[in-house]
Amino acid sequence: MAESIKGLHHITAVSGPPQENFNFYRNKLGLRFIKKTINFDDPFTYHLYYGNHHAEPGSAITFFPWQHVVDGQPNKGEATAVQYAVPGGSLEYWQKRFKKKGIETGEIYTRFGFEHLPLTDNDGMKIEIVADADVNDKETVGYGGVDDKHAIRGFFGTTLSLPDIGRTGELLTEMGWKSEGNEHGLSRYSSEPDSRLGRYVDLKAEPNLNGRFGRGSIHHIAFRVPDDKAQAEWSEKIRKMGFQVTPVKNRDYFRSIYFREAGGVLFEIATDIPGFDVDEPFEQLGESLKLPSWYEKHRDEIEARLPKLKTD
Repeated sequence: MAESIKGLHHITAVSGPPQENFNFYRNKLGLRFIKKTINFDDPFTYHLYYGNHHAEPGSAITFFPWQHVVDGQPNKGEATAVQYAVPGGSLEYWQKRFKKKGIETGEIYTRFGFEHLPLTDNDGMKIEIVADADVNDKETVGYGGVDDKHAIRGFFGTTLSLPDIGRTGELLTEMGWKSEGNEHGLSRYSSEPDSRLGRYVDLKAEPNLNGRFGRGSIHHIAFRVPDDKAQAEWSEKIRKMGFQVTPVKNRDYFRSIYFREAGGVLFEIATDIPGFDVDEPFEQLGESLKLPSWYEKHRDEIEARLPKLKTD
């Protein structure tokens, strides 16, 4: 029997130009830039990774920066918000920082007992900074001038907008997640990852939401499993549930399987192994362009065609 899936692994979205993306996520949100690689299916597009200082699963947000993509609008069948966990009492710090940086925020509100500070990133993607006392003792480093004490620890969770939440809730329950009830039109499900990161998924029924995929849209969300054995067990279980599951895909830093859940959201199940330091020292994460082995012979052409990205 497959063990429960505990927490989110990463979230992948589409952005505009890579330099603007870097300036927001590294220099304004204060995340660590942990990997500069390429879209394995589109080698002349970057795949950029940001996370906490330790580059942990449950903290990594990744982007495909497509420079000429149309602006996205939230749509049903998509994840429509990224929630970040900061220590309790940190929201005033973030309000002041965002004001100083010229970033507009909404009013702080409470949901399921947690205070949320809403904003959008430079591409219009919804973000919520959530004060979570459970990460108070989780150490990290703030980048871009962010105080370590108040820095983002990783994901709090995500919100899925769906035509109907019933079958998605059933799937999360099968995955070992627990219903936390309903509030403000949302149904929350929780997990218990050891890292305390990425442990909430909120479901919102929005059958009349008709947007379009593009810049600022979330492409997929990934759940974490420890290794290949656990992933194989879940692949078989999900297939028996009637979902079409992809073969395992090697993403160099994790192995992945994908399927589209009943509400339309693309789900991934990713392994914690081998990790982001498999091809460069931990201290040098994100400093050089990393390519999968089969693209190394094309490095000169790829580097020449990729946009310039200043990361120092």
